[in-house]
Amino acid sequence: MYSDLELGSSGEDVKILQEKLKRLGFYNAVITGEFLLATEVGVKAFQGSVGQEATGRVGQETWEKLIEETEPKIATISVFPTLSIGSTGNYVKDLQTKLKALLYYPGEVTGEFDLETETAVKRFQLNNEITASGTVNNQTWNLINSLYGNLNSCVLEGGNVDSDINNGSNITYTVKSGDTLYAIARRYNTTVDAIKSLNNLTSNTLSIGQVLQIPNDSDDNYIEYTVVAGDSLSVIAERFDTTVSAIKSLNNLKNDVIIIGQILKIPTSNTSNYIDYVVVKNDTLYAIARRYNTSVDTIKSLNNLTSNTLQIGQVLKIPTSAGTNFITYTVKSGDTLYAIARQYNTTVDAIKELNNLTSNTLSIGQILNIPV
Repeated sequence: MYSDLELGSSGEDVKILQEKLKRLGFYNAVITGEFLLATEVGVKAFQGSVGQEATGRVGQETWEKLIEETEPKIATISVFPTLSIGSTGNYVKDLQTKLKALLYYPGEVTGEFDLETETAVKRFQLNNEITASGTVNNQTWNLINSLYGNLNSCVLEGGNVDSDINNGSNITYTVKSGDTLYAIARRYNTTVDAIKSLNNLTSNTLSIGQVLQIPNDSDDNYIEYTVVAGDSLSVIAERFDTTVSAIKSLNNLKNDVIIIGQILKIPTSNTSNYIDYVVVKNDTLYAIARRYNTSVDTIKSLNNLTSNTLQIGQVLKIPTSAGTNFITYTVKSGDTLYAIARQYNTTVDAIKELNNLTSNTLSIGQILNIPV
């Protein structure tokens, strides 16, 4: 078991703590191994979210909850032969066929494990957060088969293969590496019990590629907002003409602690006249106004701006009649514009245009606006 930690602690256990908090969205700084204020704030936020006393100190009870939420048991499927450069035969054909269907392998199904096949395997492993060795071991086989099986199921049922599909009454969600029922429930403002009941689950164990139905309360109207430096719940509530209590209730927050990069749901009952736009590199008021068919003066008036100066990460209100709505997305390890576009049923060009990008290069932690 890991050691007890508090403000001032340092070492490998602190790094592990920071990694787990980051995975759950409670820590957005660099992983340093130093237990400083940002780590303490993240610990308090996590403790409050799981019903523990928000002391900021990490004892065994907090460790157990962190482990439970970040180390789900993944079901093992079956055993397959290990494949690598030089392998041949029907198993290689099967591998190429499945990677092709999952859009990782562009070549012909030849049954020969060549450099193009190895590159496809590495891309698959990297995007699914497993060691990108290029060798197809049992872990990689199980993940490929799981995702391929769910892809076929979606196609046969005439469904969409995106990992997050709104079908009206419920949302269809495909489990990814690192997911837990708690994290999914928190993301969609529901409960673990509600998800288990809807999917007839008898345990909290999930399998990568598993398809879940998530309750979708159509009466909850909100926008997603990404917390930036200087934010507090009171500042955000004032900006969006709502209350701290309303934001806390919608996000199941137990206290007022928020973290840079955290995504909050904001009630839209009073915000229906505008959308939320996050300023990116090279943005200008003129370019934004032109993009959304409005004027610089309108944006300045709506946001109480006294100059044309903008800052990266700044949030602007844009009149909703001016353009298409979008959501904000924080880039994570392994992301590509193509993968993000495919996930949200849009195009690379649409994302690049909306974010004023001149290349396909992304940075971990970068905030993108995604058309919806």
